[in-house]
Amino acid sequence: MAVDLGCIIFDMDREETINALKVPYFKKGLLNVLSGIGMYGVTRPYRTPAPFLVVWNYTNACNLRCKHCYQRADKPAPDELTTKERFAVIDQLDENNVSALAFSGGEPLMRKDFYDVAKYAHERGLYISVATNGTLLTRDTVARLKDSGVGYVEISLDGATKEIHESFRGVEGCFEKTIQGIKNSVKAGIYTCIATTATKHNINEVPKIIELAKKLGVKRVIVFNFIPTGRGEEIVHLDLSPTEREDLLKYLYEELASGRIEALCTAPQYSRVCLQQSLARGKDVLSPTHFAALDFHGRAKQLADFLGGCGAGRLYCAIQPNGLVTPCVFMPIVVGDLRKQSLRDIWLNSKVMNELRDRDKLEGRCGRCEYKYVCGGCRARAYAYYGDYLAPDPGCIRELEEPSTQFASETSVERKEAPVIFASKVK
Repeated sequence: MAVDLGCIIFDMDREETINALKVPYFKKGLLNVLSGIGMYGVTRPYRTPAPFLVVWNYTNACNLRCKHCYQRADKPAPDELTTKERFAVIDQLDENNVSALAFSGGEPLMRKDFYDVAKYAHERGLYISVATNGTLLTRDTVARLKDSGVGYVEISLDGATKEIHESFRGVEGCFEKTIQGIKNSVKAGIYTCIATTATKHNINEVPKIIELAKKLGVKRVIVFNFIPTGRGEEIVHLDLSPTEREDLLKYLYEELASGRIEALCTAPQYSRVCLQQSLARGKDVLSPTHFAALDFHGRAKQLADFLGGCGAGRLYCAIQPNGLVTPCVFMPIVVGDLRKQSLRDIWLNSKVMNELRDRDKLEGRCGRCEYKYVCGGCRARAYAYYGDYLAPDPGCIRELEEPSTQFASETSVERKEAPVIFASKVK
């Protein structure tokens, strides 16, 4: 199982996984797996003694004004960590065998110390990725990213046209800069991903974005689950209905199974959809986490319960610009402060984190669902809609099959359906 989990996290087959043991970040991941088995045994879903992945909202500064920004990013926060404190954070990640570090924001490239801190993390054996809006990815910037050890760049694109993208991103002229940034990243040989947040505003753009990604030579597209938090609270009416989300996930599976591009989604329901579709077709192409997809070669049903679904507080956590720790970038629940506590103490002893790891504590439809270990629902969406991270995910199609009377009257999810152009492709 340790090797199988490694396959998922690092998107490798078994032979590659075994050969990769000499790679520092892979060693960290494997040590994390084995330590988890020693500490907790084999649990459903799998539990780790430290996060595999940390997403670091590196700064609150940003040069765009996105309507769905979970950070309400604008200017740097006055209490952001100093550069010295940032190096100390990297030391903690290294000591706890954190395998991967994803820099996010705001726009992480706006802080001058980003490259030095990223390089320091890379030298400590962490796998480094950066999520960016792409507008600053000139050829020189991309070259600096490579020199700093960044191996993966995720670039936000919310439409295949200037009009759709810029109406969501809030700054005229950003579309051309983002497209050029994608081209520069691909040309430099960095593993490049396009990320888009699906709402009613752009759901029919998703197939066009995927086709554009193929033309640009992008290897992966991740469709982010919309969470009504931060500025997103102001556009909650644009949230997808459960039916729209289900059709979208089935469409993404078609793209994934085709092998033309790696089409992933942060919605935990994608794990369930992939499992259902794979079993129906005699395939084993799954995406049990939003980190990767993999062919399980006949072992999909056996492993899905251990690996799948929401990883908030279980496989990853978030660090805010001022060192506060939250279970997820979309879940503004402070569980610790790295200026006052160690990462290990926060990870192991936070009540919130430990409850998120226990799927038997889930309430409503999620708690009764046969797929709760595969999926578990999006805990950030449950918190955004109900103020309760153990509540059911109101965006799941199974909520329509059996609505929970305890929560149904409290949600403001818009159920109106929009015409979805890719629905006819879903089998």
